[in-house]
Amino acid sequence: MEQLSDNYMDNVRRFDEVLGVGRSCDLVSRDYVIGGRRARLWVIDGYGKDATLERMGAFWLSLTAADVAPLTEMQAFADRYITFSETNVSFDVDDIVTSVLLGKSLLLVEGLPGGALMDCKEYPARSVGEPPDGKVLRGSHDGFIEAVVPNMALLRRRIRDPHLTMEGHKVGTRSRTDAVLCYLDDKVDQELLAEVREKLAGIDVKSLTMAQESVAEAIRPKQWYNPFPKVRYTERPDTAAASVLEGNIVLMVDNSPSVMILPTTFFDFTQEANEYYFPPLTGTYLRLLRIIVFLISMFITPAWYLMVSEPGRLPEWLEFLSSPEPASLGLLWQLLVVEFLIDVLKLASLNTPDSLSNSFSMLGALILGDFAVQAGWLGPEVLVYMAFVSVAGFAQPSYEMGYAFKLLRVALMLVTAVFDVWGFVLGVVGILVLLVTTKPLVGKGYLYPLIPFNGKALRRLLFREPISRDNT
Repeated sequence: MEQLSDNYMDNVRRFDEVLGVGRSCDLVSRDYVIGGRRARLWVIDGYGKDATLERMGAFWLSLTAADVAPLTEMQAFADRYITFSETNVSFDVDDIVTSVLLGKSLLLVEGLPGGALMDCKEYPARSVGEPPDGKVLRGSHDGFIEAVVPNMALLRRRIRDPHLTMEGHKVGTRSRTDAVLCYLDDKVDQELLAEVREKLAGIDVKSLTMAQESVAEAIRPKQWYNPFPKVRYTERPDTAAASVLEGNIVLMVDNSPSVMILPTTFFDFTQEANEYYFPPLTGTYLRLLRIIVFLISMFITPAWYLMVSEPGRLPEWLEFLSSPEPASLGLLWQLLVVEFLIDVLKLASLNTPDSLSNSFSMLGALILGDFAVQAGWLGPEVLVYMAFVSVAGFAQPSYEMGYAFKLLRVALMLVTAVFDVWGFVLGVVGILVLLVTTKPLVGKGYLYPLIPFNGKALRRLLFREPISRDNT
């Protein structure tokens, strides 16, 4: 158990190093002269109550040498001159460090052994309401907000470890937007961290008008034709904290409630927070169900079109699939029209006031339901398949991955319509080639842990394992 030194400057250098002054941009320190003696205050930005600290600081600066000279212990100073009620004095370095990471403010005064810990913290609240795209039945219901300092505090609240580092950067030659790399300096891949730093330093843009999306587009590989997302976003602090504990890097950008998790692979999109708030067996079932349904949504409409476009392709027990009701539009056009109509309805719903949401829902149901079928534009079978595809899309928590699958599904359907069976086969092969050649922002590869193969990591991504010492 390491104790404080009798030398004031040795203690100052020790806490500056351990707490990360100069390394973590959210660790604030301030020097005072109290009654002719040197003093230093440490506090985590986002935790400390500014009004309380300013009031106490003004009081300390008003003290004279005669007020402080008789004192020989920090406890005596705290009893006389620290007005905040929740204050204690500690001599143990580990206890002091943990207390500061919990949100307490630390004061050292030259010539007074011990450190005064003032519990004048205030956890950030925006309300930091639950994000709309990451709701859970159980678990925490807080979420990141548009200010980077409270977001750092939300992670600090979950990871009270001095190795947790908040590394600040300025991005944008004119906007000078705050970007923060969050990682555990004893667990992160240092080569990966250096690569991320290099990419951030190499961003040559005037401003980050779209926050984290501007950063992602500035550092992503030039593959405009590839729809697969290169970055995983989350607005949930528990998800981000779990990723940091696994050795990943979280990139926070000011003015955005979403954080970027690096590195990102294809299999990372198979996970969702809800699975970890259920028992392992239930979580595994939900994960596998979502993966299977989402993969089916990629191929169901192209495969159905291929089977019914020519008579006699289906066995007798599947003949009921081969006779869709006739409609004014051809089968291919029906599928394409409904694909585009669903996206139009999604876009329209974003701009619909809450007071008109019920009316909009009824109108959308009529357009894609009774009216379209009765008018003979669409067949009921087409609506059934597209309804399944639409619902399956909502089962994927990543909007970017959902739209990537949608674009590939439409492309596969068009190639199948032109080249029939060979078109379907070549389309599937093309999707696999596109997936294999996808370049991640950083990391070992987009298909890791399948390529290069890591069986243990792949099993953890596909199956919800019980919480253990290393499993977050």
